[in-house]
Amino acid sequence: MDQPTQPASQLEHQNPPGRRTLAVPNTPTSSNKHFATHLADTALYTVTTPTREIAMMRQLTLALLLLFTTTALATPYDVVILNGRVMDPETGLDDIRHVGINGNTIEAVSETPLHGTREIDASGMVVAPGFIDLHTHSPTELGQYYQLFDGVTTALELEAGAYPVTDYAGQISDTPLINFGASVGYLNIRMSRKSGISLADATATPWPSTARGWLNALRVLIYGPEVALADTFKTAATEEDLAAMRSMLNAGIDAGALGIGLPLDYASEAVDTRELRAIFELAAMREVTIFVHVRRGINGDPAGLREALALAEDTGASVHICHISHNAMRNTALFLDEIRAARQRGVDVTTEVLPYNAGSAPISSAVFGRDWQTVFAISYEDVEWASTGERLTRESFNNYREESPRGVVIHHYLKEEWTRRAIEEPGVAIVSDLVAMQDREKNVAPHNGAFTRILGRYVREQGVIDLMTALEKMTLLPARRLENMAPTFKRKGRLQPGMDADITVFDPDTVIDRATYRNPYQEAAGLHAVLVNGTPVMLNGTLVPDTWPGKRLLTTGT
Repeated sequence: MDQPTQPASQLEHQNPPGRRTLAVPNTPTSSNKHFATHLADTALYTVTTPTREIAMMRQLTLALLLLFTTTALATPYDVVILNGRVMDPETGLDDIRHVGINGNTIEAVSETPLHGTREIDASGMVVAPGFIDLHTHSPTELGQYYQLFDGVTTALELEAGAYPVTDYAGQISDTPLINFGASVGYLNIRMSRKSGISLADATATPWPSTARGWLNALRVLIYGPEVALADTFKTAATEEDLAAMRSMLNAGIDAGALGIGLPLDYASEAVDTRELRAIFELAAMREVTIFVHVRRGINGDPAGLREALALAEDTGASVHICHISHNAMRNTALFLDEIRAARQRGVDVTTEVLPYNAGSAPISSAVFGRDWQTVFAISYEDVEWASTGERLTRESFNNYREESPRGVVIHHYLKEEWTRRAIEEPGVAIVSDLVAMQDREKNVAPHNGAFTRILGRYVREQGVIDLMTALEKMTLLPARRLENMAPTFKRKGRLQPGMDADITVFDPDTVIDRATYRNPYQEAAGLHAVLVNGTPVMLNGTLVPDTWPGKRLLTTGT
């Protein structure tokens, strides 16, 4: 039985030749079997008791031995996953194994069968570390449900972030199906400082936090958010603003934020080089990563990427470039080349890709106030109203932008060859960029199938990458991006003894996404089981009722 035990105490024999005294160790030897052998060998030791008593002692010893070994062998793990093809990207293990779990920890990965209070037969299935999504905007009941059915065990809001960080995910914080967490959101901080409006995350309700905020709330009703919140998205920061926002960033980091979220492109007009440098300098000083949506110019313009890389190199800050193909577009290969070159110069830079050829954002986003048709090389008919699928015209686009500024549009502007290029690049993590799923009556982009889409379409059907590489991009790479500032991630993204028991079990022959733009609310196929912190949340493709083992993840956790 492959389970860890304490080393045996050393026996010291200092008696005259021909006579030895039994020294029974205080702890078991290397295994129950070895302990049994040790006790049975007491027959070799010469003692001074009468022969009849020796026989009785031997019988008692053997009876106790039988009781001890039987009890030990029968003690089960809390959960055992049997007969699965265990794949661990860090060690390269890819073989049939049996996984034993106690509490929230993997305790054994064994070649021989184990016994558990609950046993899950994974014959014909892949048993992998749970998927880690660095980029989601959907801390909602529906979002967590559909991400669970995409194999995700940890879903993080790192691009936009939240402020205050501990207010993130208010809808599900008491009943999380999967793990969740957020960076400290710079735009949330900027909105609070410049416009007096508090907004914890994309699913929260904006609320005035100052007298200026109440005035702007009234202006939203009269003029709309683009006018009322212009100070957030279009006005440069004063020195007093910078000092206040630095203090708020530090407070967020102290509260356990998983880095700094910087959706810079949404405030390109407002954030100048001076302000941006201040963010990078603070990140370097606090040794946290910036998750940045770089400024986006005309289709393929690398200026925004180069700005971020230069600041990272100059300040020593760690930086993660969000959704590479959606920023690079026709120059995806060039962006990847420049990131690779920066890494070779010693810059701590990583990136990610989502396996979709469209983007989604609120129609009030700053980019749609610029020359977006030139930026994306598309026109109105390439943009659809997400909740209905309506393709827009100039008239309907302007009407929605004025009357429903928080409504989401899907803009189709990528080519498949750009997406494939980013997926096959070594070191690029897979993400979903799932927008908030609030209501099944309102459609969103179908990014809740991102991870199973990779497994089904890009691994099995197209062979763009192999299965182990895909798992690395979904598990180990995200964990390594975070583990230096958040020690809890040193135990995630791996399937080894001592690691957190976040585990996804799937059928490699049938796993695939089913969510579509017309019907995003569909579970993926081919998922067999998902465990979060050692607790099965989905079994045999079905949600386990009344089970919420997810946790809020912070840098302050160990």
